[in-house]
Amino acid sequence: MSAPGTGRRRRSRRGGGLAVRYAVLALVLVLMLGPIVWQFLTSVRGRTENVYDGLLPSHPTFDNYLRVAESFPLLQYVGNTLVVALLAVASNALFAAMAGYALSRAGWKGRRAVFTVLVATLMFPFESVMISMFLTVRGMGLVDTLVGVWLPGAVSVLNVMIMRAAFLAVPREIEEAAVLDGAGEWARFTRVFLPGARGALAVVCVTSFMGAWDDFLWPLLVLTDSDHYTLQLGLKTLAGATTTSDQRIVAAGAMTALVPMVLLFLLLQRFFFKGVGEGAVKT
Repeated sequence: MSAPGTGRRRRSRRGGGLAVRYAVLALVLVLMLGPIVWQFLTSVRGRTENVYDGLLPSHPTFDNYLRVAESFPLLQYVGNTLVVALLAVASNALFAAMAGYALSRAGWKGRRAVFTVLVATLMFPFESVMISMFLTVRGMGLVDTLVGVWLPGAVSVLNVMIMRAAFLAVPREIEEAAVLDGAGEWARFTRVFLPGARGALAVVCVTSFMGAWDDFLWPLLVLTDSDHYTLQLGLKTLAGATTTSDQRIVAAGAMTALVPMVLLFLLLQRFFFKGVGEGAVKT
């Protein structure tokens, strides 16, 4: 029989631990969303307001977003970025799924060696290979083209690993049943494995879109003609222009670049969180 007050002390410790966890989560939330909220509040400040004068704007206005569109060819840069992002989503979804499926199937020699080499490439940062990538793209005559921006990110090793893990999670009994029904390799891939890995495929699409949309360094190396600039390069010129050095306009441009990623995530969040569980890397 427990001593008097033992249950009360346990509940008190449990409540204290829960309070600490919530406090940590609240701190992480502030650290993650704080800069975004600050950018948005800066973007809706009026021209006469001091950017650092208090947290909330006195007279909120969305005129700064119109000034962004007037300061540089916003729609053209958005269109260029959208082309690269959609190409990245399509190529990653296709090639990562096919490569992940091949790596998840037993029965061919060298599978583990290929898997080991692919995992090893994750150890090298982009900066260590970007010069050789640039020389390759230049040798192909793709410098200053949107195809040259897209090509190095056509398929990500990490996405291949995500799809491989998702395919490994598909029950073997389902595949055996499909084989007994006479389904060939391609039929099993498209009708059995892909539907079972929709969550992982959503993760691949979201991360591919965000990576291409938010990329700055590689387009900076490849593109020279402003007509081919992506949105991130356009925002750089916006921030550096002497006529548009107003922090309100720069903040409005940054928020404009953020909106498509937020919308995509909201549309696919149900599949995204499901795919995070499916895509835990297995060996």
